[in-house]
Amino acid sequence: METVTGATTTGAVPPTQTTTVKEPAADPDSKIKTFHIDRWSPDEPSTKPRIQIYTLDPNRTGPMMLDALIRIKNEVDPTLTFRRSCREGICGSCAMNIDGAVSQPTPRQKARSNPLPHTYVVKDIVPDLTQFYKQYKSIKPYLQRSTPAPDGKEYRQSKEERKKLDGLYECILCACCSTSCPSYWWNSDEYLGPAVLMQSYRWLADSRDEHKEERKAQLDNSMSLYRCHTILNCSRTCPKGLNPGYAIAEIKKAMAF
Repeated sequence: METVTGATTTGAVPPTQTTTVKEPAADPDSKIKTFHIDRWSPDEPSTKPRIQIYTLDPNRTGPMMLDALIRIKNEVDPTLTFRRSCREGICGSCAMNIDGAVSQPTPRQKARSNPLPHTYVVKDIVPDLTQFYKQYKSIKPYLQRSTPAPDGKEYRQSKEERKKLDGLYECILCACCSTSCPSYWWNSDEYLGPAVLMQSYRWLADSRDEHKEERKAQLDNSMSLYRCHTILNCSRTCPKGLNPGYAIAEIKKAMAF
């Protein structure tokens, strides 16, 4: 019988010889990272939400907060639930509240992770964005025209017209801006919020769209647009560096003339 790393085997190859991938050497000067993560499960509705603490060796963890969450789920606690997909800042799936700031997961030495503020929680740090996407659908986020293209093929724009869409179309609908907006916290049932309003302006600014008056009429009430009080949390928190506050101001100008 041969004993390998505490396990009893019969002529087994040591695990360290079954792969060419080596574990990184521990850095004696490194500091263990601590993660405080909100936990709640709908399977236990009578149990109150709690903070669970995890510690990880930074030498075996990637530099991003999302790397840490993935490793916790894979190696420490498979019950931890969070939403993610591309891990490239493209899909917006993993938006969360980190140390009190709404953002995409980024490097931290010590971090507390919570769901997006003022959202219903599906489980742990997964927010329910049903209302957010319902509002996005309500603005009809697609090109609307009544006349066909002159050549029957494409709706063309000049370079100057196309440039007006820069800073608008890049939105990844992560909801960071909307869930950092106090006006949206208290009026999310009627106020569309920064993300949806910026996408509304994206179509108002598009020279190819012919239904601008209908789009503005939809916003012409006391709640959909005018609950914005220019707090500008939205522009400060956008992980893509966009400016929803500017887009909302441009809509207000368009509504005034």
